Amino acid sequence: MSTATTNWQQIFDALWQQYLKVTPSALAIHQLLSADSTIHNDHIALRTFNVKPVGLDALAAPFERIGYQAKGDYQFKAKKLRAKHYEHPDPLAPKVFISELLVEQCSAQLQAIVSSLISQLSEDLTDSASWVHSGRPWQVSTEQYHQLIDESEYAGWLAAWGYRANHFTVNVNKLRESPELAEVNARLQAAGFVLNGSGGLIKGSPAELLEQSSTMADQASCQFSDGELTIPSCFYEFAKRYPMTNGELYSGFVAASADKIFESTHHS
Repeated sequence: MSTATTNWQQIFDALWQQYLKVTPSALAIHQLLSADSTIHNDHIALRTFNVKPVGLDALAAPFERIGYQAKGDYQFKAKKLRAKHYEHPDPLAPKVFISELLVEQCSAQLQAIVSSLISQLSEDLTDSASWVHSGRPWQVSTEQYHQLIDESEYAGWLAAWGYRANHFTVNVNKLRESPELAEVNARLQAAGFVLNGSGGLIKGSPAELLEQSSTMADQASCQFSDGELTIPSCFYEFAKRYPMTNGELYSGFVAASADKIFESTHHS
């Protein structure tokens, strides 16, 4: 267990440092909430295309090699996504939520652009565990980016930012005195952070055993093959979990809530 624990800490440390480079608000929020609590990460989320060699299973492989196991399956039909979440035997290890765009369900134009991105990949891209935080492994133009986001914000975001944690998540249960999520949201808004209001500030309910909220993604400069744009980058999420009938906290996800969380990277 000790080696596996070290490995999960290493990969999450690398993901966190990469994430902060385009999500400065996360550090400010971390500092705000850690003034009186220790911050624990509930989960991260990763995005990919369902195309070899970068499909969901390939992105999960580095985590599975250090002990993570697949748990829940999720479908997002309107967004043409499927997802799985993974858990580690170490209760301190964050969960990993991985989604993929079902490219074959998208337009011919989107499929052609994704094909052009995938064709640029090096054969050994997925050989190293570090590919999950390798950033963007292809060149993409501003025109291609706009064509993608016109159809799928998810595809545009992924084409622009590549492989990185789309968000980290504060485990609200482990904040001091386990405050209500509404209290956390009010504290964030009072400090000037903009929250995702899609489906309400709080997605989910105690009855569903999970409540979630999130900031809207930061705006960050992204270099394209033909210029630079300031676009939505990554965001910070907040999750409060409730006990199941056996007394253990629910560890899965609620698809209807996650569907709205995806919209944290939408253009305002």
